Order: sequence, then structure tokens, then C-alpha cells
Amino acid sequence: MLQISQEYQRVGMGEILFRPWFFDRMRNATTDRWKRCWISSIFFKKAPLGASFFGENKVARFLKMVYYDLQPCEKIKLNIGDAMKEYVNTFIRYRFLLGELVKKGIKLKYRRSYLGIIWSLLEPLLTMIVLTIVFGTLFGNKDRTFPVYILTGRLLYTFYSSATKAALKSVRANSAMIKKVYVPKYLYPLSSVLFNYVIFLISLIVLVPVGAVLGVEPTLYMLQIPIALILVFLLSYGCGMILATIGVFFRDMEYLWSVALMLVMYTCAIFYYPEKLLKSGWAWILKYNPLYCVIDIFRCSVFGKAMNIHYFAYALIFSVVAMVIGLFCFKKKQDDFILYI
Repeated sequence: MLQISQEYQRVGMGEILFRPWFFDRMRNATTDRWKRCWISSIFFKKAPLGASFFGENKVARFLKMVYYDLQPCEKIKLNIGDAMKEYVNTFIRYRFLLGELVKKGIKLKYRRSYLGIIWSLLEPLLTMIVLTIVFGTLFGNKDRTFPVYILTGRLLYTFYSSATKAALKSVRANSAMIKKVYVPKYLYPLSSVLFNYVIFLISLIVLVPVGAVLGVEPTLYMLQIPIALILVFLLSYGCGMILATIGVFFRDMEYLWSVALMLVMYTCAIFYYPEKLLKSGWAWILKYNPLYCVIDIFRCSVFGKAMNIHYFAYALIFSVVAMVIGLFCFKKKQDDFILYI
């Protein structure tokens, strides 16, 4: 910026505009997505615009106008293959930073805690005991495996809730780093989902002793478990990217999403059996809830049943569409984040 200002004072703005090195400097100083363009001299023919433009803070105004307002005269066309290749190369280049962000998220979650990561096992276990007492004993449910039923639903819902909340706040939480150094911004919501996913995978360990004690026998249907785990990750990441984009511009989304998650919890059949609801006219509440579909697949795997292929197809399509929409919206709006964080 200083070199541009000095060059302006020496030769004037009009000459700088048509020097190739100026555009290279602009591209490197702003973002990798900025492509070289030639600004038409017609822009400077009108005296009033030129007079107001070349007032005080000339260079700053010019940089702001070029970066935020002017559209490139020459747009470089990238096909989907090139875009995906660039995405993968960027991911590989910054994989170490992604790992550090994931470690940071796990450490911050349990900092100043005596038990630390052990809480990822204790918290679902204690929650299962409380919900079993309330919805099992007090409501007369005598099913021996009911605690496992609650635990399978609660584990997946807790991950989805924590991951989407963390992704929603990820960009604003890392605003200091975004303002100082260039890092692909999608790494922040991705790392938020990933560190919650690591904690979720650790918490799944508690299912083994609980299932063994309550008589849930392992079957070949447990091979379906990875399908549910992949689906819940894709669903959480897709929704997280959408929420991360909205959360930058609309900060009230954080509070609205907390209310929405409460509604999601009650429509996922976490602590009640869905048979009566599925036979009623309100079955669509469950069938069109992608998180319930994933939970049902996971429960079928644990209890030795074949998964519902319709639930699988719907959850997969919904997750992929949500992820595509989230990535598209995030990529389209990420250059404007700096103005709102």
C-alpha cells in the first residue's frame, strides 16, 4: 500500500491505472480470488466524478472502489473441475492449520476442567440416566433396552446441535485471525464441525458397556453404523456452512437457531417411541426430518435391523444438497465477511 501511494505521488493516479504491476499488486494485496482486469478510461472522462474521486484519501478510495464496487471487465471462466481441483489443493496446503484448529477447539471446550475429555463419556451417560428416569420409570416404560434407545438418539442429536452452533459462530470467533492473515475462511466452520465430530466419536464408546449390560447383542447389521456416521457429518457440515454465512450478517441467528434446535429435538423421537406418531396424520414431522432419518438408521444398526432405504435416500440427498448450498453461499459471500466481523 505504501509503495502504491509513493508511486501515485510520483507519476499520478492516471498512469498507475494502466501499469500491469499495479493490478498484480492489487491481486496479491487483497485476495487470491481477485483476477486481473483492465479499467476502461471512460470511467475517468467525467470531470465531476474525477474531481470528487481525486480528493483527499485518493489511494484509499480507489482501492476500496476497485475491491468492493467495480466488477472485473474480463471474467476468468472456471469449470467445476477446476474449482474442485483448486478447493482440494487449498485443503491439502492448509491441512496442518486445520489440524491445529481442531486441536484448539477440543482444548478450549474442556479447558479448566478437572476431568477434561472424560466428560465426553460422562455427559451422555448421565443424560441417559436422567432421561431414562423421567421418560422410562415415571411414564411406566418397562423396556429393558430403553436406555440404549435414548442414548443412540441423544448422541447424534448432541453432535448435530454442538457442531452447527460452533460453525455458526466460527467466523466471528476467529475475526482477529481473519483480519491479520489470509487463511481460507471455510476452514473455520469445517474445523468447528470436525472437533465436535472427534468428541462425538469418543462419546460413542459409552454405547459398548451400556449395550452389553442391557443385553443388546452385536449383529452384522452394525456394519450400517458408518453410513449413519457419515450422513450425520455431511448434514451437520452442510447446515453449519449455511448458518456460518447467515450468522456473519444476521447475528440474531444464533438465538433463533437455539430455539430451532429445541424443535428439532422434539421431532427426532429421542426419548419416545415414534410408532403412534408415524401411524397418525403427523407422520410427516418425522419422515421429513433428515436428522430423525439418520438417527433411525443408527438405531436400526445397533438393534440389529435393516435400515429404511427411503430414510437413507432422503437423508443422503438432503445432506448433499445442504452441503452444496452451504459451500456455494459461503464462497459467494466470504469476501464481504471482513466488513461485518
